[in-house]
Amino acid sequence: MRLTTYTDYALRTLMYLAVNRDRLVTIQDIASLHSISKNHLTKVVHHLGQLGLVATIRGRNGGLRLGREPADINIGSVVRQTETDFHMAECFHRENNRCVYASACVLEDALGEATAAYLKVLDGVTLEHLVRKTAVRPDSAAAVQAIQFFAKAPLAS
Repeated sequence: MRLTTYTDYALRTLMYLAVNRDRLVTIQDIASLHSISKNHLTKVVHHLGQLGLVATIRGRNGGLRLGREPADINIGSVVRQTETDFHMAECFHRENNRCVYASACVLEDALGEATAAYLKVLDGVTLEHLVRKTAVRPDSAAAVQAIQFFAKAPLAS
C-alpha cells in the first residue's frame, strides 16, 4: 500500500502544526522545511481546512494552526479523507474489470482484507502519537535533528 503525495503532505502539515502549537505558521514554513511545492501544499491545506483539521487565519499576521487537539485527530480518518481510492487491483473496479481470473480468483478478497487491516492499524493512531515518538535510532544524526525539531530547539551547526 502506498499513500499518495497528497496524503503525505496532509500528514506532514498536521505534524508540523502539532509541534508548533504555540504560534501561527505559514504554508511557506511547511513547504520550505519539507522542500515541497507551495502551490500543491496550498490545495492540501485548503482541504484540511474544509475538514476542520486546520484553522486558517487570514490577513497580514495570519497563518495556520490545528483545528482540533492532536489527540482528537485520527490518522485512519485523515487517510480515508485524503486518498482518492483504495483499489488495489483491477478486480476492485467492477465496471472495468477485464481480468480473466475474476470469476474464480480470491485475490480481491485477500487484498480487501489486507486494506481493511491496514486502515484498522491507522485507526488506532492519533496525531498525538505521531509527534510523541520518533522511529529513528537515538545515536543517528537524523534522530538528533528529529529530537531538536520536536523540542523546537535550534539545530547545531
